[in-house]
Formats: sequence, C-alpha cells, structure tokens
Amino acid sequence: MIIRLVLAALLAAVALTPSAGAQAPWWEPVNRPAPDSEINVSGEPFRGTDSQGKVRGFVDAHNHLMTNEAFGGRLICGKPFSEQGVADALKDCPEHHPFGLGAIFEAIVADPDGHDPVGWPTLKDWPSYKTVSHQQNYYAWVERAWRGGQRVLVADLTSNAALCSIYPFKDRGCDEMDSVRLQARRTYELQDYVDRMFGGAGKGWFRIVTTPQQARNVVAQGKLAVVLGIETSEIFGCRQVLNFPACTKGDIDRGLDEVYALGVRSVFPCHKYDNALCGVRFDSGTSGAVVNAAQFLRTGTWWTTEKCTGPQQDNPIGLAAPNALIPAGVVAPAYDPAKRCNTRGLTALGEYAVRGMMQRHMMIEIDHMSVKAAGRTLDIATQARYPGVLSSHSWMDPKWTERVYQLGGFVASYEMDSPAFVEQTAATSALRRQYNVGLGFGTDYNGVGSHPSPRGGVTYPFRSFPDGPLVDRQRTGQRVWDINTDGGAHVGLVPDWIEEVRKLGGDQVVNDLLAGAESYLGTWAGAQRWPS
Repeated sequence: MIIRLVLAALLAAVALTPSAGAQAPWWEPVNRPAPDSEINVSGEPFRGTDSQGKVRGFVDAHNHLMTNEAFGGRLICGKPFSEQGVADALKDCPEHHPFGLGAIFEAIVADPDGHDPVGWPTLKDWPSYKTVSHQQNYYAWVERAWRGGQRVLVADLTSNAALCSIYPFKDRGCDEMDSVRLQARRTYELQDYVDRMFGGAGKGWFRIVTTPQQARNVVAQGKLAVVLGIETSEIFGCRQVLNFPACTKGDIDRGLDEVYALGVRSVFPCHKYDNALCGVRFDSGTSGAVVNAAQFLRTGTWWTTEKCTGPQQDNPIGLAAPNALIPAGVVAPAYDPAKRCNTRGLTALGEYAVRGMMQRHMMIEIDHMSVKAAGRTLDIATQARYPGVLSSHSWMDPKWTERVYQLGGFVASYEMDSPAFVEQTAATSALRRQYNVGLGFGTDYNGVGSHPSPRGGVTYPFRSFPDGPLVDRQRTGQRVWDINTDGGAHVGLVPDWIEEVRKLGGDQVVNDLLAGAESYLGTWAGAQRWPS
C-alpha cells in the first residue's frame, strides 16, 4: 500500500511539472525578453507550398528597418531592437524632451504642436500614422506582420547626406555609404538577436537571404525571408556637382562588389536628387520645393524640365524653392506646368552601373528614376532580356507597368490609404491576370513617408487570410493599437491594413497579395538565371 501511495505521488508530481522534453510551438520563442511587446496573433503561420509547388505570402517590397542609424543617427528616434530591452529600444531622442518641441523635422513635416516624448510603456503619441521621426519597425511589430502572413521583407538601407548635413542633431558623419555599411551590420545583428530568442543560430523567423532559392526555402518553412536593398541619393559616392560626376567606373565596380558581399541584391541608382547616374522623378508640392532646394545646396544645380515626348510623365514640381533654404541673392527657378519631364535621363555612368548590376544578377529599382532614365533602363533590360527590374512603392509612372511585366519584373504599390490602394491596384488588375503575377506593397516605414490614415471597418479579431492565424488588437506596454482609430502607425499593423483592404476591395486583392511572394521570387530567380 505504501509503495502504491509513493508511486501515485511521483506520478502526480510528474504530471504537474513541465516535461524536460516539452517544446514551445516552432513559431513561439523559447526565451523572449520580459517585459516586451505583445504580438497578438494566435495560430500556426502557414508553411510549405501550395498544390502547385508555389510559396504563399505577402511581400513588403520597400521598408527601412535600420533608418535610426541614418541621417546622422538622430532623425529617427528609437531602435528596432536593443540588447537592453524594449525600454531602451522604444525611447525618444533626448532633444525631444520635455514636450517634443525639439523635434524640428517632425514639427516641419507632421507635428507642429509637439508630442509626449515618453516611449515605453505608455507610447501615448508615437508611433503614429503621421510620425516621421519615431521608430515604426520594432522587431516584435515586424514579427507580428510575419505571423499575420508576410513572407518577404525588403530592407532598404538608406540615408541622405543633404538632409543629414542640414539637420542640427547628429552623432556621426553624413557619408551615405558609411551608413549603409552600419545598417547592414545592424540587420545581421537583429537576425542574431531573434535567433537567440528561438534557441540558437538559424532557428529564428528572421532570415537574411542572398539567393532566391534560399528565400524560397525560408518561405516554405513559414519564416520571413529578408532581402537587403539600397536606396540612397549618392550611391557609391556618385554625386554630381555643377553637372560633373564625383565618381568613376572604378568606384561603381568597387561599390557594387562591396555591397554584393554585404548581401545586397537590389539597388536604386538614384533617389530624390539628380546624381551622376540619373535624373530623378520629382517630388511635388511643398516636399518638392524643399527637395529641389536641398539639391541645389548639395549639387549647385536645380531640377530642369522639358515637355515629355511620350505618355509617361514625371511629377509636377509646382512650388518654387523656399527662400529660407537658399542663400541670399539666389533666385529659385519657376516651372512651366506644361513641361513635366526631367531633362536628365540615364547618364553614361548610369548605364555602366545598370549593366554592372545585371552582370552581378542584382535587381534594378526603377522607382525614383525620371521618365527618361526609367525608359532607357527598360530599353537596356529589354534588349538584354533581363527580368530583374522592380518598382517597389509607386514611384514609377504606372504606364511603365506592362513593360516591367513583359520583362518578368515585379511591381508593388505603396501602402497608402486603403481606398486609394484598392483603386490603384484595380487599375492594373487586368495586367496581373494577363501576366499571371501577384502583387506587393511597399510600407516605407521609417522612410519619412506617409502611412494609411484611420478609416474604420475592421472587426477584431479576424483571420489574416482564409484559414490563417487569428489577429487581435496589438498591445505594446500600456498602448493598444486599433487600425480603425490609429491607421498605419507601425509595421505590426500590416495584417490589420490588409484586412481593411479586403473589406473594401474583396478577396481577390488579398489573393493577389498572397501571390506576391511567388512573383517576387520569380523575378529574382529570373535575374539569377540570366546569362551574363
């Protein structure tokens, strides 16, 4: 009898004690820091391929994970992760205290009335859909986007020397390529950080990939394939000053080899300012006036325009550069609204860079290129039958879309307000049917761009896609975000925004988005197979 009682007690103890062999589900970390943000997505992420052997998942084709390291290190406040924990990661810049009034860039662009600078755990005023200077890519929010169905993330390493030099707060230099190197290193450190949470090297959901086959394998496992790209204004130091290039073919070759070794697989030849490689597609309105003035301060040249020769057009410039930004005695040019196209196209050095990217099987981003530059790039790709062309966030004239698809390229729309997104994607729906391609979106988080405003219509909890994980409101510390009232405040609300798009545009647009991973990887694989 005594033996039986002892055995019964031992069995009860075993039943009440977790088994040494018990494991968390593969998608849950074994050692998440505490305290930390919640994810608020429940259920196993989709993994494997469909009946046709195709991967499935959403593609954020344009995000800036590490922009807190750009622009001198103080324009974007907060970090995607910190070894010291969430309180260190989600804190405001010191100059924003006490009432956010020191946030000069934020005040000019979005928030003239200041903000509560307290971050974790209250996060009263930021991040928000209007912020341009606060962290929107905290790693747990990226995790939520992945858990909600995203399978590819393009992390564009970025900076802008002109903006860095103008902004009064910084703790490092303004060289764009130095910033690119640092951001790449931080992205690999984030991968290591997530791996440690999941039990060791290679076990985390955040996987940096350098080939389309690696990416396909990662997506088939249900994890997030992270592709490194570059979006800067002076790539490889290729600035132009008074129309003279500040780089050589040797600089381009060395630069391409270096960034390829870092793992970069897509590049914007130009961005915001005319450089030694190409002319840009203009910004409009107040933003365009400021960018044009900054180009003059950086290069000594203004944007110049001409009548467009084809149906494609660059954005109208509209406003003249503000006098406060330019030296006394300098007169900013006025622009004829009938002349919409940048006179600058793809330069000889630009053609050399484009062909150099092709030889290395890298993908060419034609967003931000002027009509003349994009047209010439598409001509080169067409003549060579090179499929590796991307438009990742609606900065290409949409009339180029079919040419991109004809090549085997990939197109993503900006993550804008859901009615505008549904309208824009509906306009190209017939082309997607014709070329049997999926659709991506570009969030541009931490890219000082706009984000979806609150609209309403989403009911929580919801399924992220048919039979997908269950998504509830997202909580970080004391703050709860709701897409209906907060809009696209941070990257973790991507599943919520997609549900809003589904409610407005129907299941077909979500099916197109779910086909995005396969199409993006198909374009990348085509570039990889191309016979250089």
